[in-house]
Amino acid sequence: MEIEEKALFFATEAHGTQRRKYKNEPYIEHPKRVVEILKTVPHNSAMVCAAYLHDVVEDTPITLAEIEDNFGPDVAKLVDELTDEYIKESYPSLNRKKRKQKEVERQKLISNTAKTIKLADIIDNTPDISKNDPQFAQRYIPEMASLLQALKGGDPNLWERAKYEIDLAKKRLGNSKK
Repeated sequence: MEIEEKALFFATEAHGTQRRKYKNEPYIEHPKRVVEILKTVPHNSAMVCAAYLHDVVEDTPITLAEIEDNFGPDVAKLVDELTDEYIKESYPSLNRKKRKQKEVERQKLISNTAKTIKLADIIDNTPDISKNDPQFAQRYIPEMASLLQALKGGDPNLWERAKYEIDLAKKRLGNSKK
């Protein structure tokens, strides 16, 4: 089995019965779309694997060590960079706004390769959230706008696409308030 296929299978198994919040589709559909977006720009196999696996450590019992054992240090490093560090469980004294601010600061320092994958993630998530959860989008869209600045250095075409999606979501939110 090719490593990219192995990553897709591993992520599918890890996410198991998890479902996407708004479409009630199997969770793995989100990483698959992130990979498709990623494949529209220069990429390599480690990036594709990390895109399939980008939510595994954050959302399942799988550890970073397991990612490294199965996919090597390059993929594990990317997954580590893409995994939120400032989560509620680890930083209960920080409110969401402070955690997200710290996450933006952290993501300024991640590799341009990881930034490119994160941009693909934003491109897939933003329309879904802004269309289906305007209340949460009031918080999410400004967070993504702030994060976008930290992701400069990622693929410029994906950066522009992410900016477009965020701007579109801002307009959608503005219209939903009227």
